[in-house]
Amino acid sequence: MQERRSSCPIACTLDLIGDRWTLLIIRDMLFLKKQRFDEFLDSPEGISTNILTDRLKKLEHLGLVSKQPYSAHSRRMNYHLTEQGESLRPVLKAIAKWGLSNVSETQPAIALPFSPPPLLPSSPSLPLAQTDEPLLD
Repeated sequence: MQERRSSCPIACTLDLIGDRWTLLIIRDMLFLKKQRFDEFLDSPEGISTNILTDRLKKLEHLGLVSKQPYSAHSRRMNYHLTEQGESLRPVLKAIAKWGLSNVSETQPAIALPFSPPPLLPSSPSLPLAQTDEPLLD
């Protein structure tokens, strides 16, 4: 276990999931329903294979993700969020809501049940996911 910088819950949480890739992998699992290594590689942020491998192992070690083989090939895995991983859903929704309100040229990564108010000029974004879950409440 890594030594903690402080007992602050924000600092401790960021030490676990605060790098530039981990929450994007969790986003893909929660809202875009991605499960396989090649699906994560298709995300527009362009994660490299070695970073993706490292983050999936880290998420599994932290108990946020579990993996199961999906074919006879022992190295092909489906990744699923555990209950603890799923508990990050409101955190990611809050980050998305904040970003839509405060970061120019952002768009929701999933279909919303309503059109958000126009904030700033739009830019290319993630493809809309096929999900019934609203990103914003």
